[in-house]
Amino acid sequence: MFDISFANKIVKAYTDHCRELCTELAIPQTAFDILMFLANHPEYKSARDVVEIRKIKANLVSINVEKLVHEGLLERKHIAGDRRKVELLITEKASAIVEKGKIVQKEFIEQLMDGIDENTLSCIREGFQKMEKNIEKMEEK
Repeated sequence: MFDISFANKIVKAYTDHCRELCTELAIPQTAFDILMFLANHPEYKSARDVVEIRKIKANLVSINVEKLVHEGLLERKHIAGDRRKVELLITEKASAIVEKGKIVQKEFIEQLMDGIDENTLSCIREGFQKMEKNIEKMEEK
């Protein structure tokens, strides 16, 4: 069994890994996380999705979405028939940031998995998939 602090170590290591790019781009980590979440998961399109799936506090999502919109990296698209629903769309201006972000994310995963053989990686993937299903079951309760 592993200590739950391992998950916190991964989050801290990822944040540290992304810090240089966020500094270079003059973008807060939370704004970067929101942008990358939307880029990596096109099935999610709203601020509510970011709050619910990524578990980022609603006020932080609101502030950072506003910043991303103001900087032209996201745009809001109102949904016909429901004036309260708004989709967040990544703009062309954000594409260079998203591409750099994907490179940083890929490098992070490669460094995290360095020295782990393919058989072990396969077991890790299978274990994560099972844990994800277990989490979904816990959330249903």
